Amino acid sequence: MSTNTWQEQAQRVAHNVRRRVLELTIERNGCYLSQTLSSAEILAVLYTKALDLGPSQAPALPPHFPGVPGQQGVGHGLGAAYNGPQAPDLDRLLISPAHYAVAIYATLVEVGRMSPQGLKQFNTDGSSVEMIGAEHSPGFELTTGSFGQALSQAGGIAMARRLRGETGRVFVFMSDGEFEEGQTWEAVQALAFYKLDNVVVVADVNGQQVDGLTKDVMNIEPIDARIEAFGGRAVEVDGHDVDALADAIANTEHREKPLFVLAQTNTTEGIPYLDERKPHLHFVRFKSDEEMARYQAFLDQM
Repeated sequence: MSTNTWQEQAQRVAHNVRRRVLELTIERNGCYLSQTLSSAEILAVLYTKALDLGPSQAPALPPHFPGVPGQQGVGHGLGAAYNGPQAPDLDRLLISPAHYAVAIYATLVEVGRMSPQGLKQFNTDGSSVEMIGAEHSPGFELTTGSFGQALSQAGGIAMARRLRGETGRVFVFMSDGEFEEGQTWEAVQALAFYKLDNVVVVADVNGQQVDGLTKDVMNIEPIDARIEAFGGRAVEVDGHDVDALADAIANTEHREKPLFVLAQTNTTEGIPYLDERKPHLHFVRFKSDEEMARYQAFLDQM
């Protein structure tokens, strides 16, 4: 019987998620690597400690893309089946930034909810393991459309769960760039107005977006004060400290308010070679064989 603590398990999951996605980045010469590096501990804590989920209800090896919805409905299972059954007393996890999909998939592999072979299908023709996750992609329940839509969807789900008397919570994983979106703030306002304290948001605050540093493109700070002004409860933590993350999620008082855990993270955590590319890290593609070889050597030592 293993004597590992949950903290050791979470740290191991985070390390291996980084390793798997770096390997994929080298193999495909391009991936959303920095988002994985910043969010690895967040996702590890969610899956190993914070979320109350049942066992996966989906095949370990993801099926191919089943086609778009038609007259008969969706016609296929949702990717959320990898997070277990949608039972009244269990939590739901909504992924808002769909380009974080590779980090989600790697986490599912590390916690035993998806086969490692499934990750090999990433961004290949016919695969449901898509680069930009949708409702049929492993770990995803919704297509979140343009940035910032999952929080609004979470409000509807949380309200429905309350009306049904369900005790399970609705978790939302967000990126900080989504706080540039007006719809996000409308959602915060609605969550607060309806006192939906069954909503827990964990945001990867890595200060980066596609065009550079968030503070230079569209400053959104102070996020915590703005959330509080809209009626939510916000707490900032070190997003690479698994204890701090778990404690903030479990023990922050937010009666009749949605909780926002703002995880301050680093886009090059675990792979310092990437520091030289800051702040342009949205999609990492190697510029030469020599650069790729350096990263391969680093991967071999991880």
